[in-house]
Amino acid sequence: MFAVLKTGGKQYKVQAGDMLRVEKLAADAGETIQFNEVLMLGGDKTVVGAPFVKDAGVQAEVVDQVKGEKVINFVKRRRKHSSKRTKGHRQKLTLIKVTDILASGADKSGVKAAMGAGSVSASAVAAAAPKKAAPKKAEAKSEAPKAKAEPKAAAGADDLKKLSGVGPALEKKLIEGGVTTFAQIAAWTEEDVAAMDEKLSFKGRIEREGWIEQAKELAKG
Repeated sequence: MFAVLKTGGKQYKVQAGDMLRVEKLAADAGETIQFNEVLMLGGDKTVVGAPFVKDAGVQAEVVDQVKGEKVINFVKRRRKHSSKRTKGHRQKLTLIKVTDILASGADKSGVKAAMGAGSVSASAVAAAAPKKAAPKKAEAKSEAPKAKAEPKAAAGADDLKKLSGVGPALEKKLIEGGVTTFAQIAAWTEEDVAAMDEKLSFKGRIEREGWIEQAKELAKG
């Protein structure tokens, strides 16, 4: 008997005893988990889900948390910025061993459901939690809301608009994030770039525009 399961946006055809590596799951080595998104069951009788097979599941034991092969990404900007960058990445994976395929009764098995490591964040849990009602207070006279002060660059700050693709709006966001000089940008690590990408809502723009290389040159004066 085999099953086709879905996890991490990919599909896997598995049988009992199979070892495979999947996108990282929120589970420790030795734990038993259950995949509930089963697309198809095969064997004596073939069952195709719509999209999933009802009450079916695939149980597996977590063997270890591992990393995939290193992928090298090389970027060279010859005409625009005369810069190059080499970056390596190793995808985090979970090594599992399939122990059982359930054609029915998966909903009542009591086994922990397989869940991606990034599926549930602390912020999502906090947002989903019911908020306590604030105690009622005596009504006060309404006052006109004060205008929010515009963030201003500190003394000695650089003109960040000299960076490619940075206008007044983007400069404002950088200042709000505590970035005021080219030296700060020139010293950014990969973690700093990822964090700033989230704040600016322009994922990948820092690398595409070559801000770090530009900032190093501008910081030299």
